[in-house]
Amino acid sequence: MGRPLRVAVVGSGIGQHHIDAYQRLAGDFEVLALCDLDAQRGQAVAASHGIPRLTGDIAELYGMEDIDVIDLCTPPYLHFEQIRRGLAAGKHVICEKPLVGSLAEVDALRAAEAESGRRMMPIFQYRYGRGLQRLKHLVDAGAAGQAYLATVEVAWRRRAEYYAVPWRGRLRTELGGTLVSHALHALDILLYILGPARRVYARTATMVNAVEVEDCAALTIEFASGCLASVGVTVGSPAEITRHRFSFSGLSAESNDRSYSNTGEPWVLTPDTPERGAQIEAALASFVPQPEGFDGQFARFAQALREGGELPVSLADARQALELITAIYTSARSGSPIDLPIDSGDPAYHGWVGGQHE
Repeated sequence: MGRPLRVAVVGSGIGQHHIDAYQRLAGDFEVLALCDLDAQRGQAVAASHGIPRLTGDIAELYGMEDIDVIDLCTPPYLHFEQIRRGLAAGKHVICEKPLVGSLAEVDALRAAEAESGRRMMPIFQYRYGRGLQRLKHLVDAGAAGQAYLATVEVAWRRRAEYYAVPWRGRLRTELGGTLVSHALHALDILLYILGPARRVYARTATMVNAVEVEDCAALTIEFASGCLASVGVTVGSPAEITRHRFSFSGLSAESNDRSYSNTGEPWVLTPDTPERGAQIEAALASFVPQPEGFDGQFARFAQALREGGELPVSLADARQALELITAIYTSARSGSPIDLPIDSGDPAYHGWVGGQHE
């Protein structure tokens, strides 16, 4: 099996959840270093998790020869340069969402990854809930049939204290609002199950908080397959839920509505006919449950590095999600539907941030 991958985590906010997952996967990972600008918080996290090295300077991590993986849990506007420098230093890189602020930056990172000979994995850990994984298994086996319609609700609550963190609520540091900070996972799940989008119409609004980014959105999406989807997003819901529902010719699939773990069980799968039910049961006989959430994504990452296979989430996956985000913001700004794909000649290719707020 070989030695564990030696990891440095940058940022101990969401980074604490990453560290917990790595330590549950002790055969695959060893966290050797933590970087945090907040020295008091970093000291507390390092001490509680037994991390031997603590620094406030990410440049130190790039120079540590025994570090294999740098895991970035930093504000979005920092990601591009931090990823690029990590790859150039000969490290594998893992990075939280939103990955970067433009398709141009994603494409530059794909070139940097290829040149470095290292691997870069964006975080989409919600893909690995077992309820969603059961549905993905059925879709891949052809047991679900044709996709007709999907509906998504991301209804959370974020108050003024949430936006007191200096980089939140600001377009050029958060790279957007609730769509990139709260709904991006839900949108990625649509792409993961239904494939690429071909047209988007979006409306956004800032209604809940005094911020310069959107905190409510309503979207309609048409997929290349012809399937339609509607998505509602807000941070103004006192009752917090996340819910996905899919209608296929062979079955309907509905998630639970837990706000931060709706891809886990239970999911309700309802076959269209007894015969389809038998086909679904037969297909699920070969379904093997695997670790969920961060554990699931990181375990698959370690396996890919050991065996040389495809990463569980690739830059191509992140690009597809960010192309959808680009189309959504462009549509909301223009008031018109936007067709995908977005090519390099489109001004939106260079980012959705420019032109929305000054």
